[in-house]
Amino acid sequence: MSVSLVLTVLNEGQHIRRLLDSILTQTRKPDQVVVCDGGSSDKTLQIVHEYTYNLPMQIVQAPGTNISAGRNIAIRTARGDIIAVTDSGVRLDPSWLDHLVKQFEDENVVLAAGFYVADPETLFEMAMGATVLPSVEDVDPKRFLPSSRSVAFRKNAWEAVGGYPEWLKYSEDVVFDLRVRDKFGPFAFTPDAIVHFRPRTSLCAFARQYHNYAMGDGRAGLFPYIHLIRYFTYLILLPLGIVAAVMVGPWMWIIGVLAGASYMRLPFLRLVRMWDGLSSAERVMAVLLIPVIRVVGDYSKMLGYPVGFWSRWLAR
Repeated sequence: MSVSLVLTVLNEGQHIRRLLDSILTQTRKPDQVVVCDGGSSDKTLQIVHEYTYNLPMQIVQAPGTNISAGRNIAIRTARGDIIAVTDSGVRLDPSWLDHLVKQFEDENVVLAAGFYVADPETLFEMAMGATVLPSVEDVDPKRFLPSSRSVAFRKNAWEAVGGYPEWLKYSEDVVFDLRVRDKFGPFAFTPDAIVHFRPRTSLCAFARQYHNYAMGDGRAGLFPYIHLIRYFTYLILLPLGIVAAVMVGPWMWIIGVLAGASYMRLPFLRLVRMWDGLSSAERVMAVLLIPVIRVVGDYSKMLGYPVGFWSRWLAR
């Protein structure tokens, strides 16, 4: 079974060594590593070239391409029957590729869905990871749609669904996952195939990320009911709740606080699993950050989705 590991890069000079070093330590080495560069202007390509002496590396340059086109170019270049995909801003667990590839010993498996965990370096990043990244306990394996920072699939399945959608700049892996699942059925969920992913380092970067994700959802017509529920909650239920609290009194405030705590329940539980070694003050600060991060993310999505939806309507 021949395995090609593919990734796209663009100005990743600060982070790319972390990924390449983790490829070197894989217990199951890839037979080929294909790197597609989208036009880096920093030292990314220079660093990647350094690893050609230790990895079976093939570098493709495609300036101006988006991530979907870059992945498709890399996969067309790949020689392997099995394609593993990751991103440049991550660190692979040593057994990541081994766990993914073993799934394909079953001939019925078309796609192996790996997992990813937060790899925080600051208190803010820990709170961010707890807020936005699911834990294994949160996942329904039959419905899980893997990020393309941790996934592997048969190359002929990629061909059968037309590859990644190059008309999308964001949410492209969701569309790809849905096409594969619709055509071939459920994925092989592989929670031990772990990628360590550093969350966004600031609220501004996070807001931009979630705005872009929501634009992708709107452009692709993804999850309209989830987005409608968010608008209904923030634009109708929340104002009505505030008015009721002012008119009725403290009991409504208590109900509102309990409702908010329920909404934040999963992030709080994830944080508790992560905070060993933190002081009491740091734990309190992390808890207070979670509602801020969640609200910023929700409003960023609410602003991004109409932009993507409008571009979809214009395209039609």
